Amino acid sequence: MRKYAIIGVGHVGATVAYTLVCQGIADELILIDKNEKKARAEQLDLQDTQARLDSHTTIKINNYDDITDADILFITSGNIHALDHASGNRWAEFEYTREIVQDIAPKIKASGFNGVIIDVMNPCDCITYYLQQATGLPKNQVLGTGTFLDTARMQKVVGENFNVDPKNVSGYTLGEHGESQFVAWSTVSVNGLPIEQLADERHIDLEDLEQQARGGGWAVHFGKGYTSYAIATCAVKLSRAVLDDANLACPCSCYSDKYNTYVGHPAIIGKSGVVEELRLPITAEEQEKLAESAGFIREKFETLPAVAQTATA
Repeated sequence: MRKYAIIGVGHVGATVAYTLVCQGIADELILIDKNEKKARAEQLDLQDTQARLDSHTTIKINNYDDITDADILFITSGNIHALDHASGNRWAEFEYTREIVQDIAPKIKASGFNGVIIDVMNPCDCITYYLQQATGLPKNQVLGTGTFLDTARMQKVVGENFNVDPKNVSGYTLGEHGESQFVAWSTVSVNGLPIEQLADERHIDLEDLEQQARGGGWAVHFGKGYTSYAIATCAVKLSRAVLDDANLACPCSCYSDKYNTYVGHPAIIGKSGVVEELRLPITAEEQEKLAESAGFIREKFETLPAVAQTATA
């Protein structure tokens, strides 16, 4: 049985739930939210949907005991309105999401949950690390969406500018899911051809493309007040890689021994979560950017309350 749980059924959590139910991915789904009426309403709406679907999902709400044997636990809580006047700063949610971790981590731990956590909260890398420490789960079982979404935004922008499908753009955006992220252009190819060579031939400015990709999420946020579809799709794809034991190579926020923090970089995702951390042969300049981004995340992590330092690693 494929059992999922979601803590936080706001815009992202509800979209994840809708995707899991409509695509027939989850046999059982647990929805948890502080707003009991919201959790119940999402449950009812999804149950009403099922008479028109080819699959069935059992949906329960607001009981941490129900997540004990869940395979995947999504954490999608937050305070999206903190970003309304943040001017491109995901750290505006930091004071809220760290308190959310302090609230939910003991409940997750008490439930006996031993599956894989996929964190979507902002600031993603720092909070994912905090969540791992506070729950005491092994590092490989706790990961964040990280730069998986930022990489997709880069693929979209490159695809538009080179007139190719974004699925035919490969490569990575690395570092923080935030302002210190960067596109590792040395890893990017278009239809199998190195992008730097193609950009020179077509007189395309890669720095301009990076700025377009970096601003994509904020364009969505300020247009409709939140982001949901793309990030939910990223979260669900990571979960499928776990349940299918797909050994998918993709960027995510996972722990790096080299940098002693969670940071967005490629890894192999399979049944146990993060199966292997991948280290790319990137340029010296890109290595410096990644080290700086990881250092920034680690610095912020060290400001968190002591629960992160005293919990089991």
